[in-house]
Amino acid sequence: MAETVKDIKETREGMHDRTRKIYSPAVDIIETNNNILVIADMPGVDEKSVNITLEKNLLTIYGMTDTSVSGDLEGSTAEYGVGDYQRIFSLTDEIDSNNIKATVKEGVLRLVLPKAESARTKRIEVTGAA
Repeated sequence: MAETVKDIKETREGMHDRTRKIYSPAVDIIETNNNILVIADMPGVDEKSVNITLEKNLLTIYGMTDTSVSGDLEGSTAEYGVGDYQRIFSLTDEIDSNNIKATVKEGVLRLVLPKAESARTKRIEVTGAA
């Protein structure tokens, strides 16, 4: 799995117009026989504020947060940094890039990266000698 989905530790300058901090979201990567599941914690991000692109085997996750406080409320304590999220992964040809699925719920992004047929574990039937 380590070679199928590789984390790229870089941020490309000029990718986004916002002048805010960009954090690398914590992720869990889980491999099954047919898929690789990437779960990213991105508090404050919903389906309208996340952008996922795949270009030349680079999968880029970018999530924008809205940190405005509504009404006349004013924040008195901030226990975590405020900013956007970005993470870049390099994928191999073992991923079926045409069937990647993404969902987000309550700030948790789930990406299902299906393995290409050639990369899936196959069971070989064993028969007795005749």
